[in-house]
Amino acid sequence: MTVWVALLRAVNVGGRGTLSMAAVRSAVEGLSHTGVRTYLQSGNVVFAAKGRAGEDALSRALGDAIEQATGRRPDVLLRRASDMAAVVAANPFVARGADPAHLHVVFLPRPDATALDGVDLARYAPEEAELRGRELYLLLPGGIGRSKLAADLARRDPGAGTTRNWRTVTALAAMAGEIT
Repeated sequence: MTVWVALLRAVNVGGRGTLSMAAVRSAVEGLSHTGVRTYLQSGNVVFAAKGRAGEDALSRALGDAIEQATGRRPDVLLRRASDMAAVVAANPFVARGADPAHLHVVFLPRPDATALDGVDLARYAPEEAELRGRELYLLLPGGIGRSKLAADLARRDPGAGTTRNWRTVTALAAMAGEIT
C-alpha cells in the first residue's frame, strides 16, 4: 500500500473549474483506494492505493475516474507521503525563518532544471524563488495575488504545475502521514 497526495490543477480557482470534493472523493474511492480524504475545495486528495501502479498510470486512472464522475478532467499531479514530507523538510525559506504565510510551492509534473532559466530573480526582490527537484519554492511577501514573480512564472509555462500555499502543503503532508 502506498499513500499518495493528489493535487488537482486549476480546481475552484477564482470561481472557475468548480468540482465537488464529495464527487472527487467518491471517484477515488471507486478505484478501491482507501482512507480517502479531501482538503479544502481546491483539489487536494489524500489516499492509500493498493497495488503498485506507477505514478503516470495512477494519475491517468484518477483523471479518468474524476472525469467520469464530474464531466471535467483536471490535471492530476501526485506525490507519495514520503515526497510530501521531503517537500516540507526541504523548504529553503522555512530554514531562514520566513513567515509561513508568505510561502508557496509550485508542484511540477517532472523535474525541470530550466524552470528558472532566464529569470532575473533580483528584479523581483523581495520576492524569491528556488527550484529543488519537482518543486519550485516561492517566498512572496506581498501575497500570491499581487506577485509579479508568480504571474510571470505562470505565463512562461501556464500548464507546468499547480501551486499550494504553505499551510496547505503542511496540512497535506500531515494528513498523508496519518494514513496507515
